[in-house]
Amino acid sequence: MNSLDPGKLGKLGFGGAGIGNLYRAIPDGEGLATVLAAWDAGIRYFDTAPHYGLGLSEQRLGAVLRDKPRNEFVISTKVGRLLEPNSVGGQDPEGFEVPATSRRVWDFSEKGIRRSIEDSLERLGLDHVDIVYLHDPDVHDLQAGISQGLPALEKLRSEGVVRAIGVGINSAEAALKCVEAADLDLVMLAGRYTLLEQPSVPLLDRCVEQSTGVVSVGAYNSGLLARPDVPEDAHYNYDQAPRDVLERARALAALCRDFGVELPTAALQFPLRHPAVVNVTAGATSPEQVATNAARMEAPVPDELWNVLEERPT
Repeated sequence: MNSLDPGKLGKLGFGGAGIGNLYRAIPDGEGLATVLAAWDAGIRYFDTAPHYGLGLSEQRLGAVLRDKPRNEFVISTKVGRLLEPNSVGGQDPEGFEVPATSRRVWDFSEKGIRRSIEDSLERLGLDHVDIVYLHDPDVHDLQAGISQGLPALEKLRSEGVVRAIGVGINSAEAALKCVEAADLDLVMLAGRYTLLEQPSVPLLDRCVEQSTGVVSVGAYNSGLLARPDVPEDAHYNYDQAPRDVLERARALAALCRDFGVELPTAALQFPLRHPAVVNVTAGATSPEQVATNAARMEAPVPDELWNVLEERPT
């Protein structure tokens, strides 16, 4: 990393999409209490984005963290979507239960990225963020992300505006292209290296070679692995899980039970088995969820279970 020790992230990070009212609205008090619970649980890495609740996640996160010693925590946000005033009204159409007072505008230019960071700092109430990720270049325009966005981030890092840079991405294949194209400190990889699935792509090994740390998010695969018993209505990749995926998850749950371990505990800890992975970040919408995630990360898992899991076909 440029000037950020990956050890500062800790094993478990806090993901801010939930406190941006992802899928359901939560009261301000509950959102702030959730962030505070993460702090009290010893979590010191917090991730957010303008996309999350049209800035609501950044506002709630900053409301708690701006009162904490700045050298004791690491915070990341993302760039690529600018928030512009929206006169149409209504509710946000992209999954967050918030009024559509703003609209998202894709912008991977250096000018747009600098403005995005300035806007985020205002919402957070902080004077700097430690890490900036280019958000979802695989969703919008991967080539523009590589040719415009990543060089802009490298320039900002060289100027000392941010300490570390990376991409926040859903595709392991696209992430590898970004790692090959730029000197990235981190890749935030969503849902593609989990207990359920480890794609046969060289991304993680390449990250080890490049000294690029991987922050694993989506360890529960959209909730599929979030409960000890996998229900019929479980989601996978933000939709109803197909029958074959449900059965695979249930087989994993049964295997974990044989070793006295709950499925979500194994799911949360699994990504850290790879040397490229420096942190697992998990979202939460209540103090209870934070406490549960923290306990799962520290729960004992016998080596015998890991051995069996690593030998099984994927």
